[in-house]
Amino acid sequence: MDSKNRPWICLFGTNKIATVDPDTMELTEYPLPDEEARPRRMALTSDDRIWYVDYARGYLGRLDPATGQIKEWENPAKSQSRPYAMTVDDKDRLWFVETLPQPNRFVGFDPKTEEFFSITEIGSGGGTVRNMVFHQPSREIWFGTDVNTVGRVRVP
Repeated sequence: MDSKNRPWICLFGTNKIATVDPDTMELTEYPLPDEEARPRRMALTSDDRIWYVDYARGYLGRLDPATGQIKEWENPAKSQSRPYAMTVDDKDRLWFVETLPQPNRFVGFDPKTEEFFSITEIGSGGGTVRNMVFHQPSREIWFGTDVNTVGRVRVP
């Protein structure tokens, strides 16, 4: 949900992100630049920009709803990334997991510098990390995996 109370959705199996106007219930779709893109998870930063990971191509992307502009960055593992779980912390930094490298890799991206600043292997392997959430009081990211484990990461 953004600051205007609009939900944002990855349209599974497509190269589109969408939102619904809560007043009119009108659906607005935003096609991503590459037809092969398959967004999986997303996060919103405090400026209402929509961030997504492209599972098929190995990219991190940003949609600016105010302008419709999309910008993408190739992930550290490139096409071998298979990014899935994603969240944002209280410093507006993005965190996601590359699931194809084994063990899975926890990746940090700073929108202010537009650079990846952290790549950390998940020691247990993690299976595939599908969902995660940032807990501000503890400065930890909690995540769940396909191998029935729950993990946490303390972020700086």
